[in-house]
Amino acid sequence: MDVGVGGALVVNNKQRAMLPNKGRGEFIRNQRKDSEGFSESPDLEFEYADTDRWAAELSELYSYTEGPEFLLNKKCFTEDFRTHVTDKKWTELDATQHRAHAMRLLDGLEVTAREKRLKVARAILYMAQGTFGECCSEAEVQHWMRYNIFLLLEVGTFSALVELLNMEIDNSAACSSAVRKPAISLADSTDLRVLLNIMYLMVETIQQEDEADKPEWRAARETFKTELGSPLYNNEPISVMLFGMVTKFCSGHAPHFPMKKVLLLLWKSILFTLGGFEQLQNVKIRRREELGLPPLPEDSIRVIRNMRAASPPASASDLIEQQQKRARREHKALIKQDNLDAFNEKDPYKSDDPREDEDDNDDNDNSLEAETFPLERDEVMPPPIPHPPSERVSFPKGLPWAPKVREKDIENFLESSRSKFIGYTLGNDTDTVVGLPRPIHESIKTLKQHKYISVAEIQIRKEEEFQKTPLSGGEEEVDMSPTELLYQGILPSLPQYMIALLKILLAAAPTSKAKTDSINILADVLPEEMPTTVLQSMKLGVDVNRHKEIIVKAISAILLLLLKHFKLNHVYQFEYMAQHLVFANCIPLILKFFNQNIMSYITAKNSISVLDFPHCVVHDLPELTAESLEAGDNNQFCWRNLFSCINLLRILNKLTKWKHSRTMMLVVFKSAPILKRALKVKQAMMQLYVLKLLKVQTKYLGRQWRKSNMKTMSAIYQKVRHRLNDDWAYGNDLDARPWDFQAEECALRANIERFNSRRYDKGQGNPDFLPVDNCLQSVLGQRVELPEDFQMNYDLWLEREVFSKPISWEELLQ
Repeated sequence: MDVGVGGALVVNNKQRAMLPNKGRGEFIRNQRKDSEGFSESPDLEFEYADTDRWAAELSELYSYTEGPEFLLNKKCFTEDFRTHVTDKKWTELDATQHRAHAMRLLDGLEVTAREKRLKVARAILYMAQGTFGECCSEAEVQHWMRYNIFLLLEVGTFSALVELLNMEIDNSAACSSAVRKPAISLADSTDLRVLLNIMYLMVETIQQEDEADKPEWRAARETFKTELGSPLYNNEPISVMLFGMVTKFCSGHAPHFPMKKVLLLLWKSILFTLGGFEQLQNVKIRRREELGLPPLPEDSIRVIRNMRAASPPASASDLIEQQQKRARREHKALIKQDNLDAFNEKDPYKSDDPREDEDDNDDNDNSLEAETFPLERDEVMPPPIPHPPSERVSFPKGLPWAPKVREKDIENFLESSRSKFIGYTLGNDTDTVVGLPRPIHESIKTLKQHKYISVAEIQIRKEEEFQKTPLSGGEEEVDMSPTELLYQGILPSLPQYMIALLKILLAAAPTSKAKTDSINILADVLPEEMPTTVLQSMKLGVDVNRHKEIIVKAISAILLLLLKHFKLNHVYQFEYMAQHLVFANCIPLILKFFNQNIMSYITAKNSISVLDFPHCVVHDLPELTAESLEAGDNNQFCWRNLFSCINLLRILNKLTKWKHSRTMMLVVFKSAPILKRALKVKQAMMQLYVLKLLKVQTKYLGRQWRKSNMKTMSAIYQKVRHRLNDDWAYGNDLDARPWDFQAEECALRANIERFNSRRYDKGQGNPDFLPVDNCLQSVLGQRVELPEDFQMNYDLWLEREVFSKPISWEELLQ
């Protein structure tokens, strides 16, 4: 027996035959129990959204090792409060006194002494944390958080924090000290962590809309949103400053930066200023109206939310049991034809392990539909068991998505039809149907009925016109939206930003091996003194795993949001970012991430709920034991890990869609078995994006793969949008020729560079349209500064380039 991928037990035909009948049945029953987690499990009750619940997002800001600092913040605030205010509690003061004290604390941030400044910052952080010492419940903490944070925003705290953060980023003494240290711990990033904590709490709380908010709070939210996305801080949006911190950390110049907090703040800043998935949908609808395009056929978010998950491909144990049943049936007497039909519905899918495929290759009949029929030795077919009406499965009527057709598809169809029936072609003409048979007319009518023109196609067409007529085309009106401002801010260093994010993602992936040369992302989770007891070690282990999961969640959300917003703003902005992600090996990195036991990752219990904020500051902590740490929470799955997986699959889809060269990368990196394993997660949205990725490469995987994976093929047909005329299941695509992939990427890169230089490189201008000096006298009269090394070797240059080369003056004169 062998252990397959993910630890599945693989039994070949010989070993199976050696098992006695009784032992064989017991073995199968045990295997069935093991596989029940995949094949029998219910759908995961997960609703995909921009973020998790507010309380969960607050708790993920803090590591468990930061726990003691909550009381330290309280102490700093209380000492200062008692010095300047009477013995009243914060919650007992009126609005005027609150504002006066907040202003006093803000003035305290301007002192030069670092220790005093840190104490004041901690006091402000305690305010942002909801002055929890005076609260009795989590709801009360959250109420005072909102009140205090809007108060801090009103007195101008955020601008002061940005200035202090800039000082800390440029603090060369702290950077050089951290670089020299053999081991960096939580203590090295104290000042940065306090500042980032306050900034994160402010952004995260202000972006949460509440019906009970006062009108002035709503006005303050809109103003703050505009300021965050505008180049007000250091002449750049706040997100650009945070991207700079990420690259500085990855370059090794600032290993003490608390990267998890930086990434969380970067994610929430982008989410707040640019908008989430529903805002994207609204912008898309508005943009289509402005361009005169027909409305979207459906709201994709709603369609996906109404989908149900498909049952995953069978495991090894299911297939063994099916073969046993088939073997038993072969020895049966004649069975009525009606009963035989129930078994004749074949579905030849296999498990993911390649060795299993090898074992079963000689057995053509090896995989029936994974239905369990109660066939015992002495009965042919039991009577059907009546089900109560509530258990009856209701199948959706029709397919979930409206089909789509591109203009190019209609052109290709007409071209092939004309050459086939008439023997001539008309180029891009999609209206002339003279001489074509009636069924072709009907086909063209159906194709045009479902034609979909995207915003990107219009943008590409406009860009081509600008490039063709740079003088008569006029000036392009660019809407200075937050997305446009962010793109302009990150454009000069976008390749470095993408590499840095992927480096951190690689370091945080659970499949990555610990290497000495990889970046240390645990600087802001490791305590100064390493654990001495088993319990402390277990707690730190949970903390480290949770820390990595949160980093993956933040990076996946950042990349997806940027790709989606850039694509809607201008398709070449999206292509520029996507191409640099591909160049930085994003596709194999995501596949490496999924090449793990994905069910274990999604159901991981790396959290200690009693230590989560705000629970830990309101309730008395119970004594932690090894058993309580091992138990984890009672949730069916981990929200952040499922969210990360869906984001990464969506990024992979965005990078590969309509790009044959990148689709071939999926094939070359053998993504099919990795993606097929991800189908074991019974969540409709995740399965949809896996099936999309399998669909685009199906034609390249060969007939045998399609034959062996009919259940997956059926799921693709049922769940993924149909592109009429797309023969994804057969492999007859003319675009699939493998010799022009390099040219495709080069052409795209050239288009992107032309777009960026035309729109953003104002100083350069188009060299073809600059004034030219044709006067020989003035050109020869210009003084040219020659480099020093050229002047020193001028004699050698004359000898090599002039005297030693024969010149045919007759040819020159002609």
